[in-house]
Amino acid sequence: METTKKMQYILNMSPVLNKDAMFSDGTEYYRTPVEPDVGDTVTIRFRTQRNNVDNVCLVHDGEYLEMKREKTSGSFDYYTAQVVMGTDILRYYFEIHSGLVTCYYDTNGVSTRHEERTEFEIYPDYHVPEWLKGAVMYQIYVDRFYNGDPFNDVETAEYSYIGDISVKVDDWEKIPAVMGVREFYGGDLQGVMDKLDYLQQLGVDVIYLNPVFVSPSNHKYDCQDYDHIDPHIGKIVEDCDGLLSPGDRDNSHASKYICRVTDKRNLEASNKLFQELVEEIHRRGMKVILDGVFNHCGSFNKWMDRERIYENQEGYEKGAYVSADSPYRSFFCFKNQNLWPYNPSYEGWWTHDTLPKLNYEESEELCKTILEVGKKWVSPPYNVDGWRLDVAADLGHSNEFNHRFWKEFRKVVREANPEAVILAEHYGNPESWLLGDEWDTVMNYDAFMEPVTWFLTGMEKHSDEYREDLYGNSEAFIGAMKHHMRSLHMGALYGAMNELSNHDHSRFLTRTNHRVGRLSYAGAEAASANINPAIMREAVVIQMTWPGAPTVYYGDEAGVCGFTDPDNRRTYPWGKEDLEMLDFHKRMICIHKAYPLLSKGSLEFLWNDYQGLSYGRFSDDEQIIVILNNQEYERDVRVTAWKTGVSRKGAAAFQRIMLSSKDGYTEEAEEYIAEAGILQVRMPAYGVMVLYHGAKDKYK
Repeated sequence: METTKKMQYILNMSPVLNKDAMFSDGTEYYRTPVEPDVGDTVTIRFRTQRNNVDNVCLVHDGEYLEMKREKTSGSFDYYTAQVVMGTDILRYYFEIHSGLVTCYYDTNGVSTRHEERTEFEIYPDYHVPEWLKGAVMYQIYVDRFYNGDPFNDVETAEYSYIGDISVKVDDWEKIPAVMGVREFYGGDLQGVMDKLDYLQQLGVDVIYLNPVFVSPSNHKYDCQDYDHIDPHIGKIVEDCDGLLSPGDRDNSHASKYICRVTDKRNLEASNKLFQELVEEIHRRGMKVILDGVFNHCGSFNKWMDRERIYENQEGYEKGAYVSADSPYRSFFCFKNQNLWPYNPSYEGWWTHDTLPKLNYEESEELCKTILEVGKKWVSPPYNVDGWRLDVAADLGHSNEFNHRFWKEFRKVVREANPEAVILAEHYGNPESWLLGDEWDTVMNYDAFMEPVTWFLTGMEKHSDEYREDLYGNSEAFIGAMKHHMRSLHMGALYGAMNELSNHDHSRFLTRTNHRVGRLSYAGAEAASANINPAIMREAVVIQMTWPGAPTVYYGDEAGVCGFTDPDNRRTYPWGKEDLEMLDFHKRMICIHKAYPLLSKGSLEFLWNDYQGLSYGRFSDDEQIIVILNNQEYERDVRVTAWKTGVSRKGAAAFQRIMLSSKDGYTEEAEEYIAEAGILQVRMPAYGVMVLYHGAKDKYK
């Protein structure tokens, strides 16, 4: 037998050593302070079964430090050691001795040999705003949320974009067109203002707005003017006639549009409305995050002006497309220097000519301008609470410059607003950006959305693929979660945006029907055929009990379906909500907010099999256990509740605080007894249960 297998055999067969009792993580219960400054003394803790090991060593940066047994509580011993935080990242793991057996504990758990790159890590001077950790976020795609001011609606034929005219949609319930970028339903910031009571009653802490700056599309990821809110979702105080004539696609003739988006009175009034909205959001104890699209802008952008909207307007410089003498020429990369005036040879992001790539490396002025934008909106009088950065890893033309820019961006934003958060869209490993001087955290695709989706539905997040091998595969779920969570230090993990759906992917409720499809060929009705709301409720429970900031995509709570964009951008169904789904979200958000350990507590997997999973969230004196049965029939499960810290000496009483199944859900209380630390539970079909045990509960 090879050495490693032999040692693993010894470890597994040892009648004394209880490796399942060993635990440590980066929460405040096992490391204080969680986010230390240089020079701070950090106390690190480790848990073992009571009287089960001879000693524990903390191994950090090649040094061995024997830990002291701090206390014994219930069935466990707790060991501590202290380390002074230096200027470098502190990496550590644990070495445990019991008789002839030596084992190791790191981010992979217990093993017979410590592997590289699996240490716990502490970053000096890395502080994620506390308000973000565990905050309930709500994402709003403004055009589809609520129309509070019909006067600012985009008109049909107001202008032309990507070969056709803008379209005003009069039917709020209309399914978005396949090429629906030019369709406008009229949702606006006044609509958000009008629905703040609703958001507050839902339990929202943070509103994340998809882009709100001047733009010709409904998604607004093609910014036209970073300094101003789009009057079409803001306020129009100066209007004029001048729609495009039939067949005319020349936007220099679009007088109404030009007036609306270039007249400073409209722009200033829209900024003022946004200021008032943020003030009202803050007055209600909520926060707001803006979408920053800084990798590219739009061809309508005043710096480029390919549509010649600003060319003859007073108070605007010539765009780089219009003139070789434009002050913005260096903002873009032109491949042919001999085509002015009206030079179309600029570089587009992913070759899209409607999305000019911003040329930071060649323009110090561009860098300065975007940094000023980042600073402006988190400063008075707007005072937004942070930025979500679109395709943040793509900014610039090299990784070296990308990191240099985000370091400067963070510095400028944090100097203006020390509590502002910087949250990036990113797919893949974000570690190199999460060193304390660039991003705070990320949209959590790898360590939340994707594993949850594969496990509960077997579907890819766009609904482009179904994989039977991942459907119900709890081992794959646990493996993916552990692997990708290691890429997020504790501050980033506990502030990560945990979404089930968003504007780029299919609605989660649609994924429950296992239908591979898109609007273009499957049709809108297929997105809501054979859906399973009980599976959606399972996902919501995971979302509200998992480490991170649970983020609801507008309409998910109301039962909205949809394939990937543009179908995922259907309007909020005011007056036609799925009231059961809405009420379930409210109740789970209440549970999330009522138990602080769901925001800051430790996480431990307790049981799993095919279509079955249980995990615990716990602190020193409280435990929450979540149990899922994603099978279509009921069954009995046995959960090792003692791994969350309850004593194995006697019985512990858990109170059921939520039960959902294929037949509905209930908060009716019911007691479950963990005998010797083991819970025996009958789980209903497509069921999820949430159980709570607190220190005030007496052992029987």
